[in-house]
Amino acid sequence: MHPPSKDLLSALRLAAHYGPSSRQHVCLAARRNLLDFPLTRLLSTSIARDASRSQPTPPSPSPSGVPPSRSTLNTRAPKSHDRGPRSEEDTQTDFSAMDILTNAGAAVPATSIDACTHDGFYLNNGIQTHGGMGMLLLDGEVFVWTPWDTSSATASIASSTGAGGGGFGSLLDRRGLLTIQPRTLGILGLIYPKPDLLLIGTGRKLWMLSKDTRRYLSEELGMKVDVMDTPNAAAAYNLLATERGTSEVGALMIPDGFKGL
Repeated sequence: MHPPSKDLLSALRLAAHYGPSSRQHVCLAARRNLLDFPLTRLLSTSIARDASRSQPTPPSPSPSGVPPSRSTLNTRAPKSHDRGPRSEEDTQTDFSAMDILTNAGAAVPATSIDACTHDGFYLNNGIQTHGGMGMLLLDGEVFVWTPWDTSSATASIASSTGAGGGGFGSLLDRRGLLTIQPRTLGILGLIYPKPDLLLIGTGRKLWMLSKDTRRYLSEELGMKVDVMDTPNAAAAYNLLATERGTSEVGALMIPDGFKGL
């Protein structure tokens, strides 16, 4: 067993010399000194310390005031958008040569649809429709078509077919089938020859035709019918009318703003 060190002996002597009463006097003296210290100084020091910790250090501005460039942030970033010298090979694809209709001399019809808006259409010949007007495209001619105009006759038809509300809603029955009355398609029974294909754009969504409407168009008028939403029907009409001609392809377009139920 090793003898105690000098430091340990000194600590034991001090502990034996100062009793509990002396330790209490030391604590009271320290508390008195703390109370004598100004309270405002303590509070201001602690508030300043907390504020300095909570506030983030603002980034140092660049000397010139110009934001750092991409090359500075990423040294591997390309210096330009050019990916190399222009190729001189003969195997490059000429996309204009792949336009079969243009190379065959087919002209874009004047009634091709350039844009579909929520309440109308923009045609290639400059005609624009607004105000929720639909249109009927037949043999290169454009007719305004609005069978959903609210009137006493339309209201009676809507009530008899179970359609809800007026306006666009009068075209849909309770099952969500698009019902177009034959009285609104009278021009199709007058023209001759009739288009071989009639494209119907049903608005924002695809709505199936009712049995009576499809029977009238297919059996009584003898036309093929293809139903799509309006944007796809417009694209199909532009392609087929350019390929087959406007006399073979007709279109019945409801504005894109028609959402149905």
